[in-house]
Amino acid sequence: MSKEPSIEEAIERAKRAQEDRINAIRGVGEARQNLADVREVTERELAELQAKITERVREAERADVKAYNAALSAGWSIEELRKIGYAEPEKKKRTRRRSSGRSSLSTTSARPASAPSECGPVDATVNGGEGPSVGA
Repeated sequence: MSKEPSIEEAIERAKRAQEDRINAIRGVGEARQNLADVREVTERELAELQAKITERVREAERADVKAYNAALSAGWSIEELRKIGYAEPEKKKRTRRRSSGRSSLSTTSARPASAPSECGPVDATVNGGEGPSVGA
């Protein structure tokens, strides 16, 4: 038969077992804190990197618009540049679409292409949006 441990031996064994368990919890706590720290630092670095990338793209877009405008100033037409393979820059397209959409409704799209220019401005709201009546 095995001899039972003394009270002091039993307490010492229990303390060592408890210490091992506490050390395991300490390890989990340290790992979790490290994970939280790494996530925080990584999120900050990611935000900084995204800001840098966004600025690089903006700079490249500005340079693209500037170069495209220089080609227009040098005498190239939008259609010629398109035929060559250079569409309008994306930033310029968005701005152009908005502004040309408003102005084309009040001028060119309301008047037929064959309308004489001496008729003056055409209001698209006359005759239910069909333009001025003939002979008016």
